[in-house]
Amino acid sequence: MDLLSRKLSEVIAGNIVFSESHGDAIKKWRNIFEISQKELAMRMDVTPSVISDYESNRRRSPGIGFIKKLVETLLEIDKERGWKTLSRYKDLLGLKLDVIIDIREYSRSVPSYEIAEIIEGKMLTDFKRNAMGHTIINSLKAILEMSSYDFYRLYGLTSERALVFTNVTTGRSPMVAVRVANLKPSIVVLNPINDENADRLAVKIAEIEGIDLIVTELDESEVVENMKKLEV
Repeated sequence: MDLLSRKLSEVIAGNIVFSESHGDAIKKWRNIFEISQKELAMRMDVTPSVISDYESNRRRSPGIGFIKKLVETLLEIDKERGWKTLSRYKDLLGLKLDVIIDIREYSRSVPSYEIAEIIEGKMLTDFKRNAMGHTIINSLKAILEMSSYDFYRLYGLTSERALVFTNVTTGRSPMVAVRVANLKPSIVVLNPINDENADRLAVKIAEIEGIDLIVTELDESEVVENMKKLEV
């Protein structure tokens, strides 16, 4: 994992350095690694308020030394946990990872209705599909920055997957991308829209492809946190 961990460390450091909000970037990666502010602070030998101040942008942009120590600490903890996070991202290290908000594999096959329930969503099509994992994607960045090959790599370990597109206004563009891709997800979630906002063409594509289409108006952060519960 040494080569992969070095690659991921470069991606994380670059994402923090070049982010418009270093605090948001630090918080994003801490959450991805599922590490509390308290644990991260203890391992970095700083107070929890230091981490909190950076994440809330109350402190100026962190220096290179702090970022280096932060990234090393994230990966050290992940190594102790059996590379739980790195294993999720190993097939995506060629992508711009700010496109990926979260990616997980499940230990069981999760039916679409359960996904709809946990994110307070509404099913617009119902083919009784299941998912063995999910990828949550910033749809605007995906459309602007990803190639068709990159899109293929969003599937992680299996195409029996829920693709969750955030920052959606009607859902047409994500569903057109799904339509032209060789691999098809079993479930697509569009966020944050309701059934009245959903584009009719998007629904039609889901019907043609046999995809269970779900819409939800929950905040993106709630969608991410609620779907984490499906991993166990």
